[in-house]
This record gives sequence, C-alpha cells and structure tokens, in this order.
Amino acid sequence: MRMHVTEQGSGRPVVFCHGFPHTGAIWRRQLAAVAAAGRHALAPDLRGYCRTAAPADLDAYTNAAVIEDLLGLLDDLGAADAVFVGLDFGAVLVWELAQRAPERVTAAIVLNNPFTPRPPRPPSQLWAKAAQRHFLHLSYFQTPGVADAELAARPREFLARVYYALSADYHYLDTWKNPPGLGYLDVLPPAPPLPWPWLNEAEFDELAIEFERTGFTGGLNWYRVLDRNWELTADLGDEVLVPTYFLYGDRDPDMEGFSGRDPLATLRAHVPDLRAVTEVPGAGHLLPLERSAEVNALIVDHLADIDAAEVGKG
Repeated sequence: MRMHVTEQGSGRPVVFCHGFPHTGAIWRRQLAAVAAAGRHALAPDLRGYCRTAAPADLDAYTNAAVIEDLLGLLDDLGAADAVFVGLDFGAVLVWELAQRAPERVTAAIVLNNPFTPRPPRPPSQLWAKAAQRHFLHLSYFQTPGVADAELAARPREFLARVYYALSADYHYLDTWKNPPGLGYLDVLPPAPPLPWPWLNEAEFDELAIEFERTGFTGGLNWYRVLDRNWELTADLGDEVLVPTYFLYGDRDPDMEGFSGRDPLATLRAHVPDLRAVTEVPGAGHLLPLERSAEVNALIVDHLADIDAAEVGKG
C-alpha cells in the first residue's frame, strides 16, 4: 500500500485516524500540539483517500484490511505500539484495532463515536427500514455510482455544506425531515461563506483540493463494506480492553442519533479500562476543528496520564 502520512515531532508515536469526508489534514492542529508535547504525531490519509492508494475491490476497505495498513505503519516506524486517536470512521477503526491487536495499542483516545457492541443483524437492514421514512445518508451511499457522481460534481459545495451541517452551528438530524428519494445536497443546509470561527479558507482549500482531484468514491466505499465489517467481527467479542479516553461534543449528531439510547452507559459497560469521559460544550461532530484548543489540551493531558500509568507499572 502507498500511504500518505502527515507527521510532526519525534518520540513515541501517536496515530490520528480521520473519518468521512476528511483527510489526515483535519488533524493538523492536533499534530502540532502533540509534537510540542514530545511525541511523534502522524495523520495518514486512510485507504481510499486522497494521496493514499484507492483499490478497486470493495473488500479492500474493510476495517480488517485498513488495520493492516496501520500495523504496517507501526512496523515501518519500528514501533511496538502507539496511542491511536480516532474520529468518525477513524473512531470505529480504532475500536476494532484495539480488539484485533490490543498489544499494538498503548491506549485509545476516541472522539464522538462511542464503542457499541455488534448488532444482532447486518446494519443495512436497519438503515433500509429508516430510509423508507426519511432521507438517510447511510442508505443513500450504498448504491455505487449514485452519491459518487452527485458529490464529485460539486465537491466544494458538498464539503462546505456537510462540515457546516455536522458542526454545532446546525442540527444535523434536521436532514431527517426530508423524504426518501432525494440526493444529499438536496437535504444539506446551505453553508455560510468562509471563513467560519473554527475553519479558515486556507484550511478548507487544503481539504477541498484533494477531493476535487480524486472524488469521493474511496471514502464512500467505507460505507459500502459496513455489512462486511459486521460479518468479519462475529468472533471479536463485545469489549475493548485497552486504556481508553473518550471525548465528545455536546451537540454531536452521532451521539444524538446514531449511537443508541444511552451511548455513555453502553460505553462504560463494554470498555472496562475507560479512564476519562469528557463532554466538550458548544461542539458538534468536527471536534478537532470546532474546539481545537480544548481538544489539544485534553489529548496532551491524556498522553501525560498514559505515561504516568506506565511509569507506575514499571
């Protein structure tokens, strides 16, 4: 695999895993803070995104496959383990990595997407039922070529609209008020002109230029293998045992609408070494951008806590 990695600093590795539609660049502010704290901060463009290879085979986008990329990255660094930080799909990836290779995960720091046990049936069955009542992007993204063409035709408009909709400045679940049969741009709100208080034009351009070049198919393929991920996790159990830190925005749509009725209770029940849970006020889904200073401080504090715990063990 050819993998593009943005990195800063030196020391023990901290690997940041992004979601959709992002690149490793969404973590740039965190890389600087973690590097200043004496760590080697790395943010790969994950498989299918931008300057990392994008295989044609859908099975290449399962979590099991992408975990091999992350373990290969550690091997290339000569690192036995790393702290992994994840948001959105990157969070789900980190949860599964911690189950598949706990010996390679010093600790997990997860933003907004809490661990939930494997559901009793394939996820697409749940989405199909909900999508009969209202627009649901999870269902809309399943058909190859449809969302790909819509989003690639207007990449900057889509990115601005979806980033704004996912932030605390909008209530994302209002997209569910739209009927099925529409496109994603039909249901996303218009975005105000940049700059925003939490995102400037140069940062937006850095993200948008890559998607203008590549389109969104690589990222959309992650949605199209979620049933396959479900099949491949049948034997993993329902716990994550590595040291874990969780932070979330009080206006995050995943916490509100996609993570069950009591996501924090579920998280605590299935992650026995959960060391901290922090609510970040006034924040939506894009925590690394919306509340950078708070997120940076929390991550650096958690890294210090991890180091202190390891010294105590020694």
